[in-house]
Amino acid sequence: MYNYESKGSDNVENALRAIGIIARALDSIANIEFRTLNLTRGQYLYVARIAEHPGIIQEQLVDQLKIDRATVARSVGKLCDQCLVTKRPDPHNAKASQLFLTPAGTAAADLIHRENEYSLQTALRGMNSTEIAQLERLLNQMSANVAADWQFVKSGGHRNY
Repeated sequence: MYNYESKGSDNVENALRAIGIIARALDSIANIEFRTLNLTRGQYLYVARIAEHPGIIQEQLVDQLKIDRATVARSVGKLCDQCLVTKRPDPHNAKASQLFLTPAGTAAADLIHRENEYSLQTALRGMNSTEIAQLERLLNQMSANVAADWQFVKSGGHRNY
């Protein structure tokens, strides 16, 4: 049986908890601040990714954001209804639509980008460039590790633990 008492020195577990706390705090802040844009929970993520990758298709959003297809489709539909995003036929895939920001979406993306930069500077305060580079490398490795499990489980697999 697992001992749920705090181990205190379990750096790996503490690191994962810290990552979760940071992610939830920044997501909560963004969701509150972006209410003025009439964006509901997490929609700012879609606007940001479409701004970064004009012409992206929904399947790429699924992969980048690690969110299921139905949720992406529903959120993109709402963003289209709000006139922040528009769909255009993908010239390479008749079943897919490319996603682009409207002028209103571009204005929202500008605010989202400024908030992201502010949050990033706040989170990295007190770190030097070497520490930031090391953090980026380690987080990218963790992300790749988790992405493999995410893909496996989303494809119907079950991890052995």
